[in-house]
Amino acid sequence: MKYLLFILTSSAMGGLPMSAFADTPTKSAVHYSAAAKQQPNILLILADDLGYGDVRCYNPESKIPTPHLDQLATQGMRFTDAHSPSTVCTPTRYSLLTGRMSFRTGMVNVFTGVQGPCLIEEERLTLPGMLRDNGYTTACIGKWHIGMSFFDKQGKQITNNRIEGVKQVDYSRPIPDGPVHRGFDHFFGTVCCPTTSWIYAYVEDDRIPIPPTKVIDKSGLPKHPHSHDCRAGMIAEGFDLEEADLVFLEKSKQFLKNHVENKPGQPFFLFHSMQAVHLPSFPADKYKGKTKAGPHGDFIYQMDDIVGQLLDTLEELKLDGNTLVIFASDNGPEVPTVARMRKDFGHDGARPWRGMKRDQWEGGHRTPFIVRWPGKVKAGTTSDQLLNLTDIMASCAAIAEAELPGDAAEDSYNMLPVLLDTQGDKPVRQYMLTQTPTLKLAIRNGDWKYLDHQGSGGNNYNRADLKPFVLPEADPTASGQLYNLKTDPGETTNLSSKHPEKVRRLKAILKEMKDSGRSAPERH
Repeated sequence: MKYLLFILTSSAMGGLPMSAFADTPTKSAVHYSAAAKQQPNILLILADDLGYGDVRCYNPESKIPTPHLDQLATQGMRFTDAHSPSTVCTPTRYSLLTGRMSFRTGMVNVFTGVQGPCLIEEERLTLPGMLRDNGYTTACIGKWHIGMSFFDKQGKQITNNRIEGVKQVDYSRPIPDGPVHRGFDHFFGTVCCPTTSWIYAYVEDDRIPIPPTKVIDKSGLPKHPHSHDCRAGMIAEGFDLEEADLVFLEKSKQFLKNHVENKPGQPFFLFHSMQAVHLPSFPADKYKGKTKAGPHGDFIYQMDDIVGQLLDTLEELKLDGNTLVIFASDNGPEVPTVARMRKDFGHDGARPWRGMKRDQWEGGHRTPFIVRWPGKVKAGTTSDQLLNLTDIMASCAAIAEAELPGDAAEDSYNMLPVLLDTQGDKPVRQYMLTQTPTLKLAIRNGDWKYLDHQGSGGNNYNRADLKPFVLPEADPTASGQLYNLKTDPGETTNLSSKHPEKVRRLKAILKEMKDSGRSAPERH
């Protein structure tokens, strides 16, 4: 049996509408049977708020060692034009697990506390559900952050997403719409951000076995410029904010070991969803002082070491030779880390791009994306293919030789030909959508990028800490922004007024992709 590990960072079409390419024939998974005759195992690891410039193999000027990710890049393929579908957590995770852009749900911003219901619709096919339908055991370890429903003692759903809501929860009642109801056989993790939200407790499958019973005492927590995001919520006995990622690591390692021992003939899909390196930056004791870039630098170093330990576990279980590894992040680096790390340590987590988390500029959504698959993906290669995390679903379907129905993964493209080096220089994607937490949209077409709004689409650059990063507006009266990333990768010069015909065309295609409900060609 082959094993697959996912670790998670064109040419013009003229003025043709979506309908002009909706019937374009697409290669089904069976065309790749020669390359993937047997179903591989899949482990998807997603880092949180890790910037393109935080990783050494993407930014030689990074002040933080990332030896395991650097080695991963030398052993496989490094994508330089990969993107998160959104510039914040919740919508990216929805899109990753459904292959569908989250703006189509109408959800604004992100979940907090015990907020629900689950954003993934009950009837929607998910990445784990698709794989489970094709013989996989599926598990999710770590941060969920796509919504869960909780109830009080009268059975009424809780709508307060702050500490008051957490206090109302009847923890004897099962969660009806968590990960185990959206395609995963098993879940261990947290409702939202493990060290940021109003609830600090672990969920196992559809229950919280150790409920939060007291208000968190923050007096003993680290105090530094990257430690201020911990909300004064309810905490469970034994929940250690500085150890959350290590708990997730041990749970994932144990899942891998148990699966090899108990189900060696069945493929698995494991989604390892990290807390690192979301604020607050709370590295575990063993990682404190490991870098010369402060607590956030230590936290990035810890994240890299966790990747290394997962890879070591594969080697120990003799799975490394036939395992596919992909590493990415859910969006760009957080505002305080970018501002303070630049000032204090000369480290730029967004380098070389403009913007950061929440922004529609490249720094908000262009992320690391590294693939290793011995014998399949050529080592030491780099790809400039345009890629979105939504593409993982169609790619996994092709790898597992599963047919996706027409009403699933509407924004997902199959990247397997790129991994197998059968695509050549021809782009898989001619267009790509990205969104901000306020549902502002942008569209890519080759080197051209159109932002269908003014400003960043996310952060307020009138803030004191962001004013140093403000750039002069080259076209202040334009309703949107047009950039050529080949000639202007820093998005410094808005070309909207100079190329009105291109703006009109991209706006029309963007509208068609919104109205039609999909950006990928229709499947029949």
